[in-house]
Amino acid sequence: MQPPFPPPPERSAEARRRFAEEARSERPDLAALCLLVGAEADGALDDAGIDAAQVELDELAGRLPFRPGGPRVWAEALHELLGERCGFHGTPGDYQRLESSLLHAVLRRRRGLPILLSVVWVEVARRAGAPVYGVALPGHFVVGFGEPEEQVLADPFDGGRVLTGNAAELLVVGATGAPLDSSMLVPAAPLDVVLRILNNIRAWAAARAERTDVALWAVELSLLLPTHPARLRYERAQLLVRRGDFLEGARELDAYAEVVGAVDEGAAERVRGEASAARAMLN
Repeated sequence: MQPPFPPPPERSAEARRRFAEEARSERPDLAALCLLVGAEADGALDDAGIDAAQVELDELAGRLPFRPGGPRVWAEALHELLGERCGFHGTPGDYQRLESSLLHAVLRRRRGLPILLSVVWVEVARRAGAPVYGVALPGHFVVGFGEPEEQVLADPFDGGRVLTGNAAELLVVGATGAPLDSSMLVPAAPLDVVLRILNNIRAWAAARAERTDVALWAVELSLLLPTHPARLRYERAQLLVRRGDFLEGARELDAYAEVVGAVDEGAAERVRGEASAARAMLN
């Protein structure tokens, strides 16, 4: 197994408890949630490491000018600090690394996926008082500054380059083939950002048959969020069966069949068939 290595069961259970508690708080802390995802992935990340990551975000915020001006000036200040002076950016190779989805590793490596680099931008800028938020463009996460009528977008994956003209539309067209719509430019809620990060981790694991362990914890953290796709229960059941936990997997399949049966009895019967097949593997 390639690093990072997972934590022992008792530390994993504590990280999950804290993750669920934070996710259900009145104002979920995006950085805290991302760091708890990291604690589930990396047994080397303890409480001291989580605190150190939060302190680093504070220190980076302290290096920004005091309220430099409007949205564009804020965006340029973040580009100059994080992109140019600190070297935060992404490369195509970062999509092949689990660490690119873990906030503490992104802070250490100065590299990551667009959404994790955007978390760094948002958390640093927020601490400094900027009007900042994540923007979940299809296929490429960016950062927005200011109100809709004066919104300025920046691309942390490209070092925080300010997106001028039709640059944002080109990103969307390149990712989806569809034009940019104003509905794509609204601020992303912290829990939506976390779910998208966990989706990325699940996609990373799905491409690596030997990493069902990562796929399973990413699904289980997603299920701890107050709102999540019901189909994740089916995905968890399938993973349990693939990992040889046939009885628990069958129980999950039966539970999911009950949910599906309310709208599609045919699909529910197929899932019950999978549960029976899983139990048969115990013989």
